[in-house]
Amino acid sequence: MGAHLDLIRSTYDGSSEENGRNLLAALAPDAEWTEAEGFPYAGTYVGAEAILAGVFHRLGTEWVGYRAEVHTYLEDGDRVAAFGVYSGTYKATGQSMRAAFAHLWELRDGKITRMTQYVDTVMVRKALGY
Repeated sequence: MGAHLDLIRSTYDGSSEENGRNLLAALAPDAEWTEAEGFPYAGTYVGAEAILAGVFHRLGTEWVGYRAEVHTYLEDGDRVAAFGVYSGTYKATGQSMRAAFAHLWELRDGKITRMTQYVDTVMVRKALGY
């Protein structure tokens, strides 16, 4: 395993608090975070403050037991791919979901510069009542 893979793994493998601290420490100031079209938080967020408010605050307040469990990592130079399954229950509907995802991380000088999400949005949207 390389240093980039270890850094990305540290944003998934611990408690939510540990993962959050590790992610914040690893983000470049101008990091871009793109949530997939069709996902409830679709769009690109730039910088830690926008990423926290637009994605993580919403995940923490709109879902019960939301998790991103990775089963496979691949590293290629300055890119790391993480493949896994999201799960959780959407509070507003009480509906649970499991959805396959892939995250493509790009790094420069030991910092995360970009994350792009790919996800089975149909499963997520069903939990949202669509």
